[in-house]
Amino acid sequence: MDDLISGLPDEILFRIFSSLPFESAVQTIFLSNRWRLLWETALVQHGTEEDVANAMSGFLANFDEKDPSKNTRKLRFHFCNGSALLVIIARNGSLRLHFSTGKQEFPREFGLQLEFNHQNLASQPSPSSFYVKSVHLMSVTYLTNEVVSSMMTNFQILETLKITCCNCLQSLSIGSDTKLLSLTIFDCPQLKSLHIRSYKLRTFRYRGPLPWFRPEYHFNLADALLDSRQGPGYSSFSGRDFDSVLLTIKNVKVLTLCKWTFEALICPSLSTLLADFQFYNLKELWWIDNSNERYDDGEALISFLKLCPSLQQLFVTIDPKSYFMKSSSKYSIRAGRNTQLHHLKLVKLDGFENQADEVLLAERIGKVVTTEPLILTSSDLICLRKFVEVSSNQSKQNSTDKLEEVAPQSCERKCSYKFVEVQDAKELHPKHVHMGL
Repeated sequence: MDDLISGLPDEILFRIFSSLPFESAVQTIFLSNRWRLLWETALVQHGTEEDVANAMSGFLANFDEKDPSKNTRKLRFHFCNGSALLVIIARNGSLRLHFSTGKQEFPREFGLQLEFNHQNLASQPSPSSFYVKSVHLMSVTYLTNEVVSSMMTNFQILETLKITCCNCLQSLSIGSDTKLLSLTIFDCPQLKSLHIRSYKLRTFRYRGPLPWFRPEYHFNLADALLDSRQGPGYSSFSGRDFDSVLLTIKNVKVLTLCKWTFEALICPSLSTLLADFQFYNLKELWWIDNSNERYDDGEALISFLKLCPSLQQLFVTIDPKSYFMKSSSKYSIRAGRNTQLHHLKLVKLDGFENQADEVLLAERIGKVVTTEPLILTSSDLICLRKFVEVSSNQSKQNSTDKLEEVAPQSCERKCSYKFVEVQDAKELHPKHVHMGL
């Protein structure tokens, strides 16, 4: 079949690019050489480090979605010692800034300070051109940190900021007096200090060793990802260091948390806060656990669940590489007043080494719920099993039992439990919103 679309004029193909999300637009390079050439078309400039900010501002100011002669979406700016900046304009006011450097004999740690305020809105492009609402910063180094700080002051209406793969970033300070709503920091393994000043931040997603984290305001997050399975990012930490973070995540609806973070930081913080502290609004939890010689029957998880009276969905992942620490905490002492969960509908278990540990945790969960949640587990992406009760006088059931059966709450009559395979599981591979990011 002939590729009729690839034969269309550049103007139309550029408009197709403009309508696609960035991830989909990238995939068009596989359609034909024509698509590949259009995607790789970039404005190439050379200059000094001091010219980078002006070059990018000029590129954005000249961009016009409605004029095909001015809608080249990529700028490749080369400056000192083989360094380069690749600027990609995506749709809906999104901008990707990817830094690359030449040979660095001795990579250096560095700090990065980003400030956004409403005092200089005139520095944005004119209303007829491109307004930056989302920025993705990649691979910033000590050679480009000052350039980045200077450039970012131009983005006064920024709503979303993502920072990834800054390998030597040691300290990060972000201040926003306007409307920064979402902040993501992934894979910055040397980060030791994080300071955030923002009134309106609603989403915070972090993946990497946990730094010393100081939120200046309790900005009432709705979505928090704290994937710190690599452990602490600095040598000395205490529960008091986490007090302000705990208050910041108190009202989240969606949360990802590692077991060690609860043991080492949240439990000590709870001892300094009110005894009835609860995550009242939490609906969806992803709990990342470590793998020891034998699973510890979920004591830490059960204690945390007692702080979550509104929880509806629970995802538990055992990661053998996750940070492990010996704990002396008595979780039940700090578990709060709530002892029963009344809204839990779904439990998904992943990564367990054996079915005995899965059954053990499922039984423990059954003791703190008043509902009958559907409890699922999978050893791979194909085989899905559900947790069922088998009474002592019940005949042995086939593994293809009807799907309507779900795991009951803990009962006092004599009964046993097992996981049985679900045959038709096309609609039953639930994922936490943070999985796969």
